Amino acid sequence: MSVKLIAKIPEGPLNEKWTKHKSSIKVVSPANKRKLDIIVVGTGLGGASAAAALGELGYNVKVFCISDSPRRAHSIAAQGGINAAKNYPNDNDSVYRLFYDTIKGGDFRSREANVHRLAEVSNHIIDLCVAQGVPFARDYGGLLDNRSFGGAQVSRTFYARGQTGQQLLLGAYGALNRQIEKGTVKSYNRHEMLDIVLINGEARGIITRNLVSGEIEKYGAHAVVIATGGYGNVYFLSTNAMNSNGSAVWQCYKKGALFANPCFTQIHPTCIPVHGEQQSKLTLMSESLRNDGRIWVPKKTEDVIMLREKRIRPSEIPEADRDYYLERRYPAFGNLVPRDVASRAAKERCDAGFGVNETGRAVFLDFKSAIERLGKKVIGERYGNLFQMYEKITDVDPYKEPMMIYPAIHYTMGGLWVDYNLQTTIPGLYAIGEANFSDHGGNRLGASALMQGLADGYFILPYTIGDYLAGKIQVPQTDTNNPAFEEAEREVRAKTHKLLSVKGKEPVDHFHKKLGHIMWEYVGMARNEQGLKKAIEEISELRKEFWNNVCIPGENIEFNQELEKGFRVADFLEMAGLMARDALQRKESCGGHFREEMHTPDGETLRDDKNFMYVSAWEYNKGEEPLFHKEELSYEFVKLAERNYKE
Repeated sequence: MSVKLIAKIPEGPLNEKWTKHKSSIKVVSPANKRKLDIIVVGTGLGGASAAAALGELGYNVKVFCISDSPRRAHSIAAQGGINAAKNYPNDNDSVYRLFYDTIKGGDFRSREANVHRLAEVSNHIIDLCVAQGVPFARDYGGLLDNRSFGGAQVSRTFYARGQTGQQLLLGAYGALNRQIEKGTVKSYNRHEMLDIVLINGEARGIITRNLVSGEIEKYGAHAVVIATGGYGNVYFLSTNAMNSNGSAVWQCYKKGALFANPCFTQIHPTCIPVHGEQQSKLTLMSESLRNDGRIWVPKKTEDVIMLREKRIRPSEIPEADRDYYLERRYPAFGNLVPRDVASRAAKERCDAGFGVNETGRAVFLDFKSAIERLGKKVIGERYGNLFQMYEKITDVDPYKEPMMIYPAIHYTMGGLWVDYNLQTTIPGLYAIGEANFSDHGGNRLGASALMQGLADGYFILPYTIGDYLAGKIQVPQTDTNNPAFEEAEREVRAKTHKLLSVKGKEPVDHFHKKLGHIMWEYVGMARNEQGLKKAIEEISELRKEFWNNVCIPGENIEFNQELEKGFRVADFLEMAGLMARDALQRKESCGGHFREEMHTPDGETLRDDKNFMYVSAWEYNKGEEPLFHKEELSYEFVKLAERNYKE
């Protein structure tokens, strides 16, 4: 075993670990911060907040954005809200309850200490965002309003209509721009990281491609922070923007950073169903809709047939003939069960023949009861922009007819392995937000992605990175003429040349779509041993076909989006194999990882705590089978239990 995983979890009571840790780690004085350079890759909520916070502390920050502006980061697409344990509705919420709901929601496959720290800092996030001017919804008395999300029996989600991610990103963007104007942060838009550079085993810089000119560029620093989001686009069809990719994380993996829990991918239950072969992405309908929307399918197969043939409208089916199956199966939580539970329940109903659209892959999300109870005006105030978006896409008015929804790939709980300081197994390389694995276990609760990104960027990384940088004060600025940079640049140019030289017959999207079909079929909502082995074989064959028959037109010395996609799909083809291997070795069901061979009599996940209560961490092995490592998980402050959302 070439790598020893040391999580650096502080000793002591759970609620004192973070406070004691902050007081015991090293700090860098203000004068010395000016001597140190930090690279931040990614400008979503995690990256923008980290760059702004580090710049305000006085570090010299270089921040890299794949889009033309940080405002186009995929964080903007988050609709429903952000969790915090302020207990404003006075419904008995607390830091501990948020911590426990997160641990339970992740099916007991996340670190206690990390999750409790996340719950602790959640309240600070809300205070900071209010100070930035984020227009959170307010109740009649002027206090910040809350609504419920899946996996919780309290209302702890702060929101700004259906635009919470956008408003939070604007707050972080403003903070980032302030530091850019002050000169502590230098921004590089339309740059994509293609490799990480190590000197003496430590992260000291990156190689990027200028996406406008095609130039390969080198940048050095004393530490590198990866904040590039998740890898859900491996599946091609997902709720992620097409620009979202896992390439930066994958290059770190290939340089020695361990990749943790790659099989843990989240299926979101409320997406607009697939409507055609030419579709490039799926549209998410916010989980917040499950506050007032009720999910159902018809009880009678004859009603299903008439719906599919468009002989009746959904609103014409009487209440007595509707199966509100989440309320029936999970009475304590109803429509607000966690995402993985709701997704599997929808799949079960559709597999049983009750899917309501032409493909048999849709269920209803209905606001009839809520409109009758609260009035159309109130529902419009809560969800109006989401209703408008749905109508524009489907040409169905959700005030009159229920929405059609079906599960889709959304978030990835896996990512680079990090210790308590958010440092990877490469010294000086940090990963934050969705790019790391640390907080969500087998399933992420709704409204926790925004919470983690801002927690890591504003309130955790700025403390913990100082512990490493305190030892780098006398290290001079990184020389990008160092042989390590020259070697990394040669590797990038060689890969570029290889991609452009294939001159095959099929475009990049051809291979991406084929990969997506394999992943959804065998590594999607339900997995089994035979299917996973078949996936590994088919992915390997597809990868060979890609390198023999991909067609990428144009040159590198220009704007070339096909080349950009070529880099990413080449990485996806490797990453997909690791995801399938990880799913194959985890012979249990937990969270979003549902093995058909392992489930309870009523179809729920069946964990194997004796044999699989660990974080799987994979080490790159230069073309050979990856090396497998474990970080054993222990639960000192919570009691292991089967997840129960029925009572």
